[in-house]
Amino acid sequence: MIALLFPGQGAQSPGFLHHLPQHAAVAATLAEASDVLGSDVLQLDSAASLQSTVAVQLSLLTAGVAVARALQAEGVEPDFAAGLSIGAFAAAVICDALDFDAALRLVRQRAQLMEAAYPTGYGLAALVGLNELQVGALLERVQSLHHESVYLANLNGARQIVVAGSDAGLAHLMALAQQAGARRAERLAVSVPSHCELLADAAQQLSTSAAALQFRRPRIPYIGNRRGRALRSADAVRDDLVENLRYPVRWHDSMRLLAELGVSLFIEAPPGQVLSGLLHEALPEVRALAMAQSDLPHAVSLARRHQADITGPAPGA
Repeated sequence: MIALLFPGQGAQSPGFLHHLPQHAAVAATLAEASDVLGSDVLQLDSAASLQSTVAVQLSLLTAGVAVARALQAEGVEPDFAAGLSIGAFAAAVICDALDFDAALRLVRQRAQLMEAAYPTGYGLAALVGLNELQVGALLERVQSLHHESVYLANLNGARQIVVAGSDAGLAHLMALAQQAGARRAERLAVSVPSHCELLADAAQQLSTSAAALQFRRPRIPYIGNRRGRALRSADAVRDDLVENLRYPVRWHDSMRLLAELGVSLFIEAPPGQVLSGLLHEALPEVRALAMAQSDLPHAVSLARRHQADITGPAPGA
């Protein structure tokens, strides 16, 4: 089975929308996004534009949907879809749980709420080499000793964890993490404290807007962020998209679930290859392809070979 993966904020790089595959489905998706947003979506991926959370999140959503549609147009139909943080919206669209135009409007509001809540002084940091219990203990130390806001945000791997909080709190936490033996502790290219209680008010406002939109039962299972489970109802997808603002993303659990369900090929939409790298480390027995490092024909060929290997040759072949 095949799962499509959609990256989150931090994977972006200048010009990445301009490097998407040359395909009619990609061109149509870019045109649709520009029409809905009222401006050329290709202006969102400049170095200057990507300083804005709004531009980053809209461009990531557009890139993910564009490439997934191109794969589908070439006959590659995923069995599951999963997205990390903002990538979850692309997953919801490809699962047919939410229309692309509605997703664009909801993501624009999401990013605006996040930016308005904490325009400066906050962000995310990645810690590599410590487990959840160790990081939790460090968070408690920073909160008690320095009275700074720091929270668990993403559990990307057993020992790859992202934390959210104030600049000062993150600085204290990274120093403690290095003292505790972390292999790496670094700030991410994200200027808001995602996936924690600091965004509870923003999540509530987003929930009100999402309640007015039409969600459908997903055509294929959507893998949730908050609990790392396969979701198969419209309400469950809606709740997960809203709740991932204020609760940690359990990405590692999601990937382990997909492997247990029989997924053996993961295709990561552009930009970047962070999700594929996490899979190579956590689940080396599965195949992971980052399309940012490949091209559309190769991905299609690989998927077709994979499906043939699973189903066997056609009768008479």
